[in-house]
Amino acid sequence: MKPMLTLTEFSQIKALSDPFRAEMMMRLLEKPYTGQQLSEYFNMSRAKIHYHLKDLEKNGLIEIVYTEEKNGIIQKFYQSVARGFTPAAELLPHIGDVSETSRQLILQMAERTKRHILAAPEEAFKLDKATEDPSQWNYVGSLWEFSATEEQFKAWIKKYFDLMEEITGMAKDAESNPNSKVYFVSTTALQIDEPSMKRFNKEN
Repeated sequence: MKPMLTLTEFSQIKALSDPFRAEMMMRLLEKPYTGQQLSEYFNMSRAKIHYHLKDLEKNGLIEIVYTEEKNGIIQKFYQSVARGFTPAAELLPHIGDVSETSRQLILQMAERTKRHILAAPEEAFKLDKATEDPSQWNYVGSLWEFSATEEQFKAWIKKYFDLMEEITGMAKDAESNPNSKVYFVSTTALQIDEPSMKRFNKEN
């Protein structure tokens, strides 16, 4: 699976802007699924699931990663071709569709984060001791709101993705370590219309 896929066709944008397909892509980002498994997960007919899978596959967004025979039937396992998607410059004139695609994918990421929080083991929220030192915390839950120029924000995003590369290297080192645990990171950062966090300044 590639880290990032550049979308070069308008049809790819349209395919991902559909809320249901965006939700399906979240499942296919996590692991391979068959049409039958997705049909059961979404409680939807095989025919409808197959229609959506074929459209996503036709647009180069998912692929068959392996097949398996069960009861004489060949099952096809589909998975996303990339962990993330970004539009090519020539698609920017279709900004409305590009924006809606991004909105739907981020919404599905937020839903997935919610499910992980609700299903997390009690150990995930355990506090070994009271401390303000972040290196001693077992989890992070934080909301930030700030003002910055567009250039500053983009520079921060670059630093964030550099940090994600560090996580990728750390994960490879942990694959053979029997003491390693699985952690989930979810980050959303975007421009909003107006401040939602009001700060009281005693001096004013």
